[in-house]
Amino acid sequence: MKTLSACAIDDAPAPLYIVKTSTIHGTGIFARSTITPGACIIEYQGERIQWEQALDRADAKGPLNHTYFFSLNDGRSIDGGSGGNEARFINHSCEPKCEAVEHEDGRVYIYALMEIEAGEELSYDYALIYEERHTPAVKRAFACHCGASGCSGSMLMPKRSARYRAQKALAK
Repeated sequence: MKTLSACAIDDAPAPLYIVKTSTIHGTGIFARSTITPGACIIEYQGERIQWEQALDRADAKGPLNHTYFFSLNDGRSIDGGSGGNEARFINHSCEPKCEAVEHEDGRVYIYALMEIEAGEELSYDYALIYEERHTPAVKRAFACHCGASGCSGSMLMPKRSARYRAQKALAK
């Protein structure tokens, strides 16, 4: 695991971010002031559930749904939609400004990958795995609107990518 700055977000006088309307997708998180590379911004919080519970909750919402699930290395998930915090509003980007890192204790924190100026939207790569066929309807439901010059047009990882296979293996 790479060396990361201490995550003293609970001791900060004010959060490094504000929540407001996003042009990427509904609600987003934006830098309140300049955020330095490597800074710990926020913990991704929510109810910790078994993967089977996450699947049941997703199925209850229908086949093409958006959830706030964050998969953990131990096979469980954090449901940011149940007891979660503002971290669930960080949007996807194909050229992310942040990364999500799971610490050894199973807690997930969002770190800045680069300097983020005040007012810029925070983002990370969702690296979503959708095992069913990527039909036109699925592609529309998971379309990316990040606006990055290298935007893939989708929040879904291509099934043929090595990263997809590696993430899928971790999820088992």
